[in-house]
Amino acid sequence: MKSLLCIALLFATPVLAQDDKPKAKPTQSDKAKPKKKKQPKNKMAFLNAKGAGPDFAVQGEYVGAVHDGREKMGMQVIARGDGKFEAYAYPGGLPGAGWNQEMRLKFEGETKDGVTTLTSQRGSAKIKDGNITGYNTDGDKIGDLKKVTRKSPTLGKKPPEGAVVLFDGKSADLWKNGKVINGMLKEGMTSKPTFGSCKLHLEFMLSYMPYARGQGRSNSGCYMQGRYETQILDSFGLTGEQNECGGIYGIAKPKVNMCLPPLSWQTYDIEFRAAKFDKSGKKTEDARMTVRHNGVLIHDKVKLTKSTTASPVKEGTEQGPIYIQNHGNPLRFRNIWVEPIEG
Repeated sequence: MKSLLCIALLFATPVLAQDDKPKAKPTQSDKAKPKKKKQPKNKMAFLNAKGAGPDFAVQGEYVGAVHDGREKMGMQVIARGDGKFEAYAYPGGLPGAGWNQEMRLKFEGETKDGVTTLTSQRGSAKIKDGNITGYNTDGDKIGDLKKVTRKSPTLGKKPPEGAVVLFDGKSADLWKNGKVINGMLKEGMTSKPTFGSCKLHLEFMLSYMPYARGQGRSNSGCYMQGRYETQILDSFGLTGEQNECGGIYGIAKPKVNMCLPPLSWQTYDIEFRAAKFDKSGKKTEDARMTVRHNGVLIHDKVKLTKSTTASPVKEGTEQGPIYIQNHGNPLRFRNIWVEPIEG
């Protein structure tokens, strides 16, 4: 259908005047100084919008109406570096907010002269100043979308009575290798307390890594009992697989990909039921996990038939810690608490 929405900076290096005198020979101490290596683009990561570049302002979620207001439409725009973009249009609204999960339309494009143009087989879209204008293949305007910022309804959720507060923005005393930066925890830590069946609330922020791809894009993971991983990854706009954000790694993909754009605070609310064992140590019942990502149910009592391959703690009868993986990418965490429950 023709009417369906389809939805660098150049730094000039100054020329320095050359002195007519011959250059002094480098001293031994000069020779000893190591040259600073240039960071590969795929390792560039930003933890705040400052310095992230103009592409970051374009990336994000957009919502509006097309076809004279008859159809709601959502769109997710993903920065791929150097002014290049990939985007997906969702009839009915954004994932978890109206999209029927039956069809999405892919666009690709780039920014030139302050306008980002995206194209697909069904039409095109132009992005400027936080607005998307959609066109059909004849070039006729079919609708407008505006940029939106979604927030998890469980952000800032308070711990119930009896919960163990692992991090409240102040101290990392309850973590091995815990490091606090500006009231946030860095990736790569293990809780000192251990747990059986429990409920976990965790808030995390993905770094913005426009040049990275796949598992190299703000990768981490939250392991219940140090055994079973719910993947943390910048998979904003992707299909939502078992190795993407919200996936129970190696076991189950999320019902819907609820990953928000990087630098957004996101939530996991996990109800975990520990595996059961007989007196001989033989497992009689698999662990189970229910996960809500940004308030949306993405796993419902999923059987955890095995521990994650990279887990630091293998399946067993003893309780285990909350383990937050360090996969070589910077992330931040806050408001972490655990409520023990009956198994």
